[in-house]
Amino acid sequence: MARRGTSEINAGSMADIAFLLLIFFLVTTTMDQDTGIQVQLPPSELPDDPPDIPERNLFEIVVNANNDMLVEDEYMEIEDLREAAKAFIDNNGEGSCTYCNGNQDPKSSDKPNEAILSIALDNSTTYDMYITIRNELNAAYRELREDLSQTLYGKPYNDLSEDERKDIEAKYPLVISEPKPLQS
Repeated sequence: MARRGTSEINAGSMADIAFLLLIFFLVTTTMDQDTGIQVQLPPSELPDDPPDIPERNLFEIVVNANNDMLVEDEYMEIEDLREAAKAFIDNNGEGSCTYCNGNQDPKSSDKPNEAILSIALDNSTTYDMYITIRNELNAAYRELREDLSQTLYGKPYNDLSEDERKDIEAKYPLVISEPKPLQS
């Protein structure tokens, strides 16, 4: 009786196939990139004579090492920050803003393009708290711009032309000051 030999699988091209699959998946896979926070850095040289900013146009947010937040020298929860920022920005303290809907509090900002939001953090403040504060402030501006877009143009801010967006952004410019972190 003749014995049959064991059949073998030719694996010579298996490495080539694995290599081609690896290249295929590397080329076709997309990687998510963290974009971070878009922040305009200050100029490298500060002016010799900084401009005088009336205190009423400065919205001060101070956060300590325990992530406790003081807004305008009063304790505030993060949930209330957006509405407080909107009320400050849209105040119309001097009464000359035709598109503002604020209370015209003489102790608050004169008009939106003079409002400055200041975030002073402790060295030990968590990054999450900082991001949450920035998100709330950005959302306040987004809502104000959206409302003005609907009022002036009758359409959402995202549907505006570039010139219309620039007009809205000039009326509600996002100005955030971040002084050096406080030492705990």
